[in-house]
Amino acid sequence: MWPLDPSRKEVLGFAVSCRVLTLALQVLTRFLCSSTPIVYWFSAHLLLDQEPLLRSLEAMPGKPPAGHPPPGQKVPRNSMMGLLYNWKTCSLVTRCILGYFVTYWLLGLLLHCNWLPWT
Repeated sequence: MWPLDPSRKEVLGFAVSCRVLTLALQVLTRFLCSSTPIVYWFSAHLLLDQEPLLRSLEAMPGKPPAGHPPPGQKVPRNSMMGLLYNWKTCSLVTRCILGYFVTYWLLGLLLHCNWLPWT
């Protein structure tokens, strides 16, 4: 079967542990992000609690604020696009949450299209 060469045992152990870790991460992300909305509820709660731009848009849902937007800020109808347009004026919590979701989306797009393991 396999000779007792230590380099082959190490390579086999490394390959098996990498595959188990990859499968565990894929299953965990599928369970956490697909079957439970808790991740999205929590991030939405943090965004509404920490971001002043969303609080100003929250007063009039479905309508852009009357008059001109503040100088240097664009205010579109979609509040998430508004946060992305005004990235520099957002709070640190908002930047971290948006950065996570945009990075997850881009990595998933690139890796899945290239037949690499991604959920």
